[in-house]
Amino acid sequence: MNLQARPPSGGRRYNGGLKKSVDMSLKSYISESYNELVHKVTWPTWSELQNSAVVVMVATVIIALVVALMDLVFERLMNFLYGLFY
Repeated sequence: MNLQARPPSGGRRYNGGLKKSVDMSLKSYISESYNELVHKVTWPTWSELQNSAVVVMVATVIIALVVALMDLVFERLMNFLYGLFY
């Protein structure tokens, strides 16, 4: 049975190269991100973008109207209830 202590990180010794490793990983991350955005992402066409924007605007107006209606109903309900006691 081997009870000898192992250095951290799976047997590799720290030699002060952590900053270099972080710089290289940051550089490769940026490079890979750029490559993916340019070559692998399917961007919407102008027509698809316009259609999506219209859908978002219509949904926003509908939700705003529902919230306004709920506000009106609760206001009238509360005014009625307050009117019973005052």
